[in-house]
Amino acid sequence: MRKNIIITAVILAVISWQCSKVDQSLSLKESIEESAAKINTAFDKIAASEGYQMLSVTDDGAKSDFAEGFRDSINLDLITGIYDFKPGTGKPRNLFFPFTLFLKTSTSEELIVNLPEKLVFHPRNLHFCNRADSALKNNFKIIATDYHLYYNRWNNSEYKLDTDFFLDSKQIGNLKMFSTWKSGAEGSYSNNFTFPEGYTVIRNGETGDTIKLIFALALDKDTLLRETVMFYGEGFKRKEKLYILSIGNVDIMRGTGIDSIQVYLDGVLQTNAGAKIIDEQDYNSSICNKRDIQLTFDDGTTAKLSEFISPARETIRSLSKVMGEMYFSKQVVDYIAFSIYYNNH
Repeated sequence: MRKNIIITAVILAVISWQCSKVDQSLSLKESIEESAAKINTAFDKIAASEGYQMLSVTDDGAKSDFAEGFRDSINLDLITGIYDFKPGTGKPRNLFFPFTLFLKTSTSEELIVNLPEKLVFHPRNLHFCNRADSALKNNFKIIATDYHLYYNRWNNSEYKLDTDFFLDSKQIGNLKMFSTWKSGAEGSYSNNFTFPEGYTVIRNGETGDTIKLIFALALDKDTLLRETVMFYGEGFKRKEKLYILSIGNVDIMRGTGIDSIQVYLDGVLQTNAGAKIIDEQDYNSSICNKRDIQLTFDDGTTAKLSEFISPARETIRSLSKVMGEMYFSKQVVDYIAFSIYYNNH
């Protein structure tokens, strides 16, 4: 009963949200075409941005286990200040941070770090630092206004990050992250990255009796794309209970208690339209992976969703992956925070 209540609440929330949309003059096909064009434009701009390049860093060989065994708490007030990248020459103080990487040059209520872009876009150079790199220009700036990292011996954890990034004095994005986990398996997370143009990419997740995953793209306060998947079970045994895909003012829904896939336009059920979900035998039920949807319009014509968002699809898949893994925050931001913390405490 509780599971059905949760699913019903999610459906009603989506329909209610869509009813607030203003443009109700377009047909279903026209609405899909217009919304898809906005999505393609958005991801085209995002793919060409420095923020996207930064999020997509995947240097092999970086120290993925530098925080292994950490059972403590690092708050912003323990690492505040203005720091410049300037490798020290002192004796080793820590296995993973054998010498000081950053020199504190002034006080601040925030964590402000100046370093060469080479160390951000190629984190291996940060993890295996060449001291000669200190001669490089510190043209990349990280300004963290919130930071909290906590682990205990039972693998309970909390994480919070709010930081802006600047390249050559130009802001390239803002990253907000929050997560809380119990025993490393049950919890929730929210990862948002906002680009200077106003686009925000969102990746949220919840685990427990019900697993809920959300991937979304917004422009300021308008949601251009939102995919919600709810399921039970793990891995190949998981069973999908609810699927909602919102493309502008069009919602496509499938769930328990629903006889068929339903299509809504501006919150109104379309009785003469239909949809068929195509999964290509993949258990990752998402358009961010291999899911596709065949739409049937009022005039009887059909088209696949992938045909409308084809230009954006690879970027959608890539962003969904990097926003879920958040390699960048761990291998760059956390690595810097650990370096400062361990060399000052």
